[in-house]
Amino acid sequence: MTSTTTPTFTTALLSGALAGATVDLSLYPLDTLKTRLQSSSGFLASGGFTGIYRGVGSAIIGSAPGAALFFCTYEYSKSFLSARRQAKQITEGGPGLREWEAPIEHMVAASLGEVAACAVRVPTEVVKQRAQAGQHPSSLSALSAILSQHRSIGMSGVWRELYRGWSVTIMREVPFTVIQFPLWESMKEYRRRTSGKDGISAFESGLFGSAAGAIAAGVTTPLDVLKTRMMLAKEKTAMIPLLKQILKDNGPRAFFAGIAPRVMWISIGGAIFLGSYQWASNTLTERQARYKA
Repeated sequence: MTSTTTPTFTTALLSGALAGATVDLSLYPLDTLKTRLQSSSGFLASGGFTGIYRGVGSAIIGSAPGAALFFCTYEYSKSFLSARRQAKQITEGGPGLREWEAPIEHMVAASLGEVAACAVRVPTEVVKQRAQAGQHPSSLSALSAILSQHRSIGMSGVWRELYRGWSVTIMREVPFTVIQFPLWESMKEYRRRTSGKDGISAFESGLFGSAAGAIAAGVTTPLDVLKTRMMLAKEKTAMIPLLKQILKDNGPRAFFAGIAPRVMWISIGGAIFLGSYQWASNTLTERQARYKA
């Protein structure tokens, strides 16, 4: 259990890295099945239940720095916005006058965190999903295939290929995070008030993260389907034409393909991700407090 003190940069960095690596590696098989369900080639043609750890190399490399970037940006932005609000409360006279701004602060901070994390996450996802869908035997093979195109499309083309789906990933991740993190923070705050304690345990954080993640996952599944189709397409396709093509070929139900494994994966992932983040943050904060004492 730890207090509501904002984690330091180092604490957020290390806790985020641990949380990202833990959740991505433990739930990788479910992520593979979800990707194959959403593939335009079909579940069985993309590999079915075989090779469910195909592409795990990119997840190992990208998960820790991506999550670390997210939490460093999130915690710093949240702290900055909170301090700004509290300063206004003092000048306006009244500690509870601007409390309604807290959820908005969490939304803004989480959005900024996602944009920062996507700098690492998008290339990782492109490589990982091409391996998961059976287009390449491994992450290294998928990455090599992209890099080998530099002779025909130039390095700028390779860069665009690695960041294919950037816009729709941002469109998926920001709404997801805007739903999940304010819910998670609100649940934690409610627990503090009702328990009379000035802190949250890792178990409680994981439980709240699971509930918030499940809700956000269900709502944003259509955006996830669109992102997966963009990343797996053999040629770069604009978002709106692809959207129309999916509707024409498969109908509206296609946008909820893989919703069950996605909700299950993110619900479990939310528990592991935010539970392990809270555990690491609590542990590091307590050690720092003992060291200072």
